[in-house]
Amino acid sequence: MDSPRIRVAGYVIRYRSVPELLVFDHVGMPEAGTQVPAGGVRPGEQLEQAVLREVAEETGLDAVSVVRQIAVEDKPHPHTGQLRRTTYFHLQAPATTIDAWNHAVRGDGDDVGLTFACRFLPLPLRKTLADDQDVWLGRIDPVWTTLTRKHH
Repeated sequence: MDSPRIRVAGYVIRYRSVPELLVFDHVGMPEAGTQVPAGGVRPGEQLEQAVLREVAEETGLDAVSVVRQIAVEDKPHPHTGQLRRTTYFHLQAPATTIDAWNHAVRGDGDDVGLTFACRFLPLPLRKTLADDQDVWLGRIDPVWTTLTRKHH
């Protein structure tokens, strides 16, 4: 049996009048859906370092800090079926972070060269994220459970 691909995902929260979650969409690829920063962990890299690197590569934000680990999810990739183990983190962004921006992805991952349209959405979210990435938000605060999930 193959060992799972080790990944991290970040719930970057900006606290204003209401808490807001950093999400992005792929410019020109609406089928990819709205997502949070996530990606693979490099050999020898600590999980906290990996999530900070992924946030910086995918959104350009480097003024975020890790609050705590939220959950570990074992789930196959939605398209390839490859086993994945994703550790979700709660991170905090400064309240002064801008509302929305476009970011050209940097680094050495599969997304290099793509442009991500980043923005903050108020919590709880009104609809689920791609690949159910929002499923663990309620672990930070139960009232942050996505509205469409509360009826399941």
